[in-house]
Amino acid sequence: MFKRLITVSALTLLTGCGVAYISPKVSEAGSKVRIVPLTSETVLAANSSTYQPKQLPAVFFQTAGGAGGLRGAGPTPSPVSEIQTRPGTLALRVPNTPPSTTYDIGVGDVLLLATRGGASTVEELSGLLAAQNRRQGYTVQDDGAIAIPDVGRVRVVGLTLEEAEAALFQRLLEAQIDPSFSLEIAEFNSKRVSIGGAVGNPTIIPITLTPLTLDQAVASAGGIQTPDLDYASIRLYRNGDLFQIPLEEYLRRADLQKLRLVAGDSVFVDTEYQLDRAQAYFAEQIAVQQFRQQARSQALSELQAVVNLRRAALQESRTNFEAQVSNDAVDRDYAYLAGEVNQSGRFTFPFGRTVTLADALYSEGGFDTQTGNPSQIYVLRGSDNPREFGAVTAWNLDARNAANLILATRMELRPNDVIFVAEQPVTRWNRAITQITPSLITSVASSVQ
Repeated sequence: MFKRLITVSALTLLTGCGVAYISPKVSEAGSKVRIVPLTSETVLAANSSTYQPKQLPAVFFQTAGGAGGLRGAGPTPSPVSEIQTRPGTLALRVPNTPPSTTYDIGVGDVLLLATRGGASTVEELSGLLAAQNRRQGYTVQDDGAIAIPDVGRVRVVGLTLEEAEAALFQRLLEAQIDPSFSLEIAEFNSKRVSIGGAVGNPTIIPITLTPLTLDQAVASAGGIQTPDLDYASIRLYRNGDLFQIPLEEYLRRADLQKLRLVAGDSVFVDTEYQLDRAQAYFAEQIAVQQFRQQARSQALSELQAVVNLRRAALQESRTNFEAQVSNDAVDRDYAYLAGEVNQSGRFTFPFGRTVTLADALYSEGGFDTQTGNPSQIYVLRGSDNPREFGAVTAWNLDARNAANLILATRMELRPNDVIFVAEQPVTRWNRAITQITPSLITSVASSVQ
């Protein structure tokens, strides 16, 4: 009876002296706090406030680009017949007649300048004539121009002879040189047709100002050299297509003999019904065309180098941004966790998307179910209205029914929200006893003495 009286007296003494355990809680009494239970309807109200998540910099969405759409050497020629037995007849397949066009000057053509015999003109064009004699004309270079001393570079590629004369006439006037001259093409090197197979002299024939016909090409190659007319044929490879003219048909029809050839055509006189020789010949022609694609390959390599430099620049920008994030030098949005959570602290909002109460609560370990009160989980949100200064809405999640945790996955957080989990009543009493016990023992000991 005496010890109980001492204990009650000690508790009364400590309480009277103001020594008591005070735990944090959410209360509406005497404050601008409004507690709102979380339901499906109130979650929609809480999420109605506007919020734009912070975005990653544009460098995280950019690509370095790449090369595409580059053309190769063209499709391989398709055989006329896939059957390896001796055919009864050879099929006739003739290309469409190409449109008639004037000759356009191309890279590799050689142009000659001719001037009248006047003394003044010879003196004024002495540099031109001397250069012409040394070089035997002016070769159209890779950039499409010819280089003339005292005049400079004149672009002539793609022009007709008349158009080139007009361009040169204008440049001579600008250089104050007597523009009395004539221009002709001395060597045709830019447009050619190859012919091989059963001919006297396989060769490459240039296309000049006058159209080149099939019979002219055959004659220039020494004529057809085959005793077998029944199964001999003339095959024409043009722009990836393979055409065939039986030799008997060719000799009988004048329109086939006058078939007009165009630049890049390959003609092969075949004396066998198999396509082995023709295919081998066309493979060589394709290889020649592939060599001409080396410039395109070089351009592709340069483009790849540019892409690599751009990719390195993007990676450097991304690395710099990540370093700023790791050093907390980037403006971010945060929520805060307090109370009976496993890990109090600051929760960082992700870039580019909203975050929910469940994300913040459970990514940091959730709350302590032994000490935390599941019926008092709050999201404390201050008002942005200046007229409601200090007003706080406490959205209360009652998780005693675990089904209500679904609401936590739908409740969106806003910057500076505070997530608070209150104590269990028994936790509050246990902590109060734990703090009071040392003082009580001291007080009782003093009373006994």
